[in-house]
Amino acid sequence: MLAGKKIGFIGGGNMAEAIIKGILTSGAEASAITVAEPLPARRDYLVSKYAVITSDNNLEVARQADIILLAIKPQMAAGALAAMKSAISADKLVLSIMAGISTAFMEEFFVSGVRVIRVMPNTPAMIQAAATAICPGKNAGTADLELAREIFLSVGTVVSVSETQMDAVTGLSGSGPAYVFTFIEALSDAGVKNGLARATATELALQTVIGAARMVAETGEHPALLKEKVTSPGGTTIAGLHALENGRFRGLVMDAVDAASLRSKELAGK
Repeated sequence: MLAGKKIGFIGGGNMAEAIIKGILTSGAEASAITVAEPLPARRDYLVSKYAVITSDNNLEVARQADIILLAIKPQMAAGALAAMKSAISADKLVLSIMAGISTAFMEEFFVSGVRVIRVMPNTPAMIQAAATAICPGKNAGTADLELAREIFLSVGTVVSVSETQMDAVTGLSGSGPAYVFTFIEALSDAGVKNGLARATATELALQTVIGAARMVAETGEHPALLKEKVTSPGGTTIAGLHALENGRFRGLVMDAVDAASLRSKELAGK
């Protein structure tokens, strides 16, 4: 579906780069991708590594593109959208990865009929292992959603959700990699505390998380059942789980998702 389409990125940061890498790997032509990026050094890097076209002019990139992907900070949304308003015609598809910015907010800046899709990927997109959620605005149709799905399948998995669920997605999978990184770091620290060399502790912690995640994905079993299988009566695992429960481990994870979801709403002025 991307064949013959020109894609314009507004913003050339890490997430934009991850998406560019993904769609190029999936067969898109570098000549079909233009990136608007204010930093000259970043533009030079993207050209040298991916052979895409770059510009410092958001308006010109938006005017030339069939698909416009907004990869800028949410705090910049109003100014950037207002500046590009004249270039966004009803025949264009706008994809946004701006956290907290609703489709309705974006649609207010454009002429009637512009199709907008809100997207929330996460940073594992950089290694084509993202968890991405998409939701359509009022004018986006099935073909538009399939096009968005094609783009983001190039960097991982994609689920469709309602607009009202996107703040929860932001708090869970959008911010979630940081929670997992912190957990891996804590496991490694615990290994060191108990006498392991740092490199050994980190290797064991990392593979434990990878292996456990793969078990959930590949067996299809509920995490609680898999946990039960490794928890022997009176054994070491139940002792460790008891300590986690005393520390409100699960409650703290829920609190973290709640806090990040709330911040997503605050960024949108909700």
